[in-house]
Amino acid sequence: MKKQLGIAGMAALVVAGTVTVVPAQAVTYGTPTISLSAAYLSGAVGASGDPVVDVTVGQSGADASALTVSASASSKASVAGTGDVTVTGTGAVRRLAVAARGRGYTDLTVKVTGLGGKSATKTLSYAASAAVQNPADARYFTGASDSSAAVDVGGGYTVVADDESNVLRLYDRSRSAAPVRTWDFSSQLGVTKEVDIEGATLIGNTIYWTGSLGNNKDGEYKAPRNTVFTTTVSGSGSATQLAYGRSYKKLRDDLVAWDKANGNRYGFAAGTAAGEVPKQIDGFNVEGLEFAPGSTTTAYLGFRAPLAPAVPGGKALVVPVTNFDQVLSSGAKATFGAGIELDLGGLAIRDIRKNAANQYLILAGSWAADDNSDPYALYQWDGVAGHAPVKRADLPTTDPGGWEAVVDVPDLSVPGARVQLITDSGSADLYGDGTEAKDLTHAEWKKSRAAWFTLN
Repeated sequence: MKKQLGIAGMAALVVAGTVTVVPAQAVTYGTPTISLSAAYLSGAVGASGDPVVDVTVGQSGADASALTVSASASSKASVAGTGDVTVTGTGAVRRLAVAARGRGYTDLTVKVTGLGGKSATKTLSYAASAAVQNPADARYFTGASDSSAAVDVGGGYTVVADDESNVLRLYDRSRSAAPVRTWDFSSQLGVTKEVDIEGATLIGNTIYWTGSLGNNKDGEYKAPRNTVFTTTVSGSGSATQLAYGRSYKKLRDDLVAWDKANGNRYGFAAGTAAGEVPKQIDGFNVEGLEFAPGSTTTAYLGFRAPLAPAVPGGKALVVPVTNFDQVLSSGAKATFGAGIELDLGGLAIRDIRKNAANQYLILAGSWAADDNSDPYALYQWDGVAGHAPVKRADLPTTDPGGWEAVVDVPDLSVPGARVQLITDSGSADLYGDGTEAKDLTHAEWKKSRAAWFTLN
């Protein structure tokens, strides 16, 4: 009689009462596999909660939990070394984070080690920007660097526009990460170049967006910039969806005609003339959009240029569009109320936003196209013509990027109210190689900084 018994990976052969143990066939393991959710990653020195990548691993013949993942090499340890890489998780998908040591670039070798002494690697190209003030209050929205307008859509999420493209991006306000969803409405708008989106506001479930309406930086008229349009919001939070609404492409023309009819008070015709650049004290450039107190029909256009009058120390200009809802819903020619001139200490409007209680915050900055080292400040206003705004905070200017967007307005009567602002970092040299952020090769390295500020 013969009998085979399996004993701990061995085979036992029993012949006539004699047991003979022979080796079973050895287990064979395949070469491990490894993939990264992104090949490029950005971070910042001293940052809180930088973006991460997912590492997916596997090996035939082995359970994923038996595999180990680590950083095995760094091309520039002064930016981030192997010891600055943290990998969490035990299954097939691990999460990898990097703590930056210094500004610059490094290639990190990510290694999976499996059973049987076999391993595989992938390269993660990492870029680190310098430390900023109050890093615990800073988050980095990646995928684009020229953030120009933002609208809170509830559930802790915001839709952010970029003035170098027509892509709208949905971000988690609390995290440094890539957008969770994007929309490009270029085809619906009938444009192939950027609208130069600079302002936005939400009424009900409709977001109104405006281009700058001005010439380009070379003083040339580009028709896509003379665009205002709407999107309809459905859902909220990470489930937010946007659908294209309608557009109007003559608001600049209407503004120039209105100003001419009123004695060229603000010089709109001269500011929009061929060869006139928009970012000069007597230029023409819209950067703010918000509705008047309690109104769903009258919208305020906030001008970066011109000042009123167009001299150093001049006032910031707001022009009410009294039928803005009809302009977008039916293409009606825009009508205007008297210009509102606000004393912002010689600064112009970079954004304007209000809350449900009609408390306005004005983000004030220079009219100039400079390196963003000029002053920035936040002013509170009640939205009423003739009422003076009150400064609530001066903003820091030593870190890269210019303050460009107010996400939403808290209750300004509450002590210690906090507001989140976003920078346009497109012209910033984030990584110390002389490359402007807007010209970086990889979208993962492009980023705008969102920062929380406590109002005094």
